[in-house]
Amino acid sequence: MGKNAFTVRGNKTYLNEKPVLVRGLRCSNGLYSEKAAAELINNLGVYASAGLNAISVFFMGNRYGNVKGYRRDAALEPVYAERMAHIIKAADDLGIIVLVGCLYWEESQAKWTDWTQREANLAAANTGDWLRSMDFNNVFIDVDNEGMARARAGFDTRELILAAKSGGASCPVASNYIGPAPEEADLCIHFSHFNKNKPYIETEGVPENAPGAYWNRYSKQDSKICNYGTSDYQNYINIGVYTPEMKEDQIKRSNTHFDRGDGYMLASTWLQAAAPYGPNHNPGGNGSADNPGIAWWLDYTKKRFGDKK
Repeated sequence: MGKNAFTVRGNKTYLNEKPVLVRGLRCSNGLYSEKAAAELINNLGVYASAGLNAISVFFMGNRYGNVKGYRRDAALEPVYAERMAHIIKAADDLGIIVLVGCLYWEESQAKWTDWTQREANLAAANTGDWLRSMDFNNVFIDVDNEGMARARAGFDTRELILAAKSGGASCPVASNYIGPAPEEADLCIHFSHFNKNKPYIETEGVPENAPGAYWNRYSKQDSKICNYGTSDYQNYINIGVYTPEMKEDQIKRSNTHFDRGDGYMLASTWLQAAAPYGPNHNPGGNGSADNPGIAWWLDYTKKRFGDKK
C-alpha cells in the first residue's frame, strides 16, 4: 500500500492533504534499461536532499530512448511496468511524486504508427488501471507529452483523459497541449494554457536563451552537416552543457514559477540522453563542457528549499 497520496483540489496541489509546491526533474527515459532505472532509484535521495519532490518517467520513451512501454494491443510491456513499479515504490518511500507519462509521438520510435484513438485510449486506461491495481497514489498522469499524439495522429485529449480515469485510477490526470485544458483534466502542465481554476506545473523547464533554442540546434546535430534523421548519430549534443547566461535564465524562470505558486520540473539533455551518453540520473557537474551536468541547479534548489518536502 502506498504511503503518500498526491491530490488536486481546486487550483492547488497536495501531498497527504498538505499543500505542496512541486519541484522536480524530468527523467523521462528512466525505463531505458535496468542500469538507468537503478541509477535513478539510487539518486532519489540526492534529489530529496536538494529540496526536490518530483520526477517524471514515461512508458513510451522519449527521443533517442525509444522505450516501447506498450505492446501493439496497448497492454503494458511487463519488463517496463516492473521497472516503473520499482521507481514509483522507491519514490514513495521518500515522499516523492512521480509523473507517469503515457504517449510520446514526435521523433521517438517507441510509438505504434498504426494506432487509432481506440488503442491510444486503451493505453491510457491500462496505465490508470495498473496504477490503481498497484495502489500507487504518489502519482499523476500525463496522457500525451506536449500534445504530440494529438497533433500528429489526431487523438482527442479529452478522450485520453477520460480513458485514464476509466481505468480506475484515483490519481490526478493532466492536460499537456497548446490550448485550454478539457474540463475533465485535474491540472495543467507544460504546454497547457493557464487556467485559474486548475494548478499549473511546468514539467519541462529549460533555459529559453540557448543558442538556436534548447531542444533544437543547441541540442541536435545540424541536418546540413550530418543529415540528421538518417545519420548513425542518434543522440543529443551539448549534453549537460550550459553557458553562464543559460544557467542564469534557468534559475530566473524557476524562481518566477515558484514565486507565483506554480510547480517547476527541470528538463535536460543530461537526464534524457540515450546510451552511451545517458540517461544520467546522477547530478553530474557544474554544466561546463569539462564538467557537464545539472548539479548547479540542484545547488540552487537546495539553497532555496533545503530538505523541505
